[in-house]
Amino acid sequence: MTSTSTPGPAAPRHAADEPSIGQLVHEASESLSTIIRGEIELAKLELRSSVKNAGVGGGMFGAAGVLLAFSMTFGLIALAEGLIALGLPRWLGYLIVFVLLLIVIGLLVLLGVKKVKRVKAPQRTIDTGKDTVAYLKTHPKSVP
Repeated sequence: MTSTSTPGPAAPRHAADEPSIGQLVHEASESLSTIIRGEIELAKLELRSSVKNAGVGGGMFGAAGVLLAFSMTFGLIALAEGLIALGLPRWLGYLIVFVLLLIVIGLLVLLGVKKVKRVKAPQRTIDTGKDTVAYLKTHPKSVP
């Protein structure tokens, strides 16, 4: 006689092989915390460069403003006092000095604009943040 064995129910898994709900929640919270810390560090690194460029550009705008104020005063004083000794008509000599200072101001403004244009959004942080949100949306929490 041959006996045919019918497959019975699958052997039960041992609870020791699978992590508990508490362990899963702990691992998930640690992973989320690590991801968030990484995102913050990436944002800091990207923003540091942009903030530096914004500061330098703003400083150059400030310098241009100070020079503009001094050049107006100097232009008026020079118009009144300066070019009598050079032999030029008084108005022409002082106008030349004034125009030279305006050229310096223009160069400072151009350099400031160039530095400010280097300020960028932290694109890598934005991209990884979007990736994280997309991942979390496609992998919702499973409720036991």
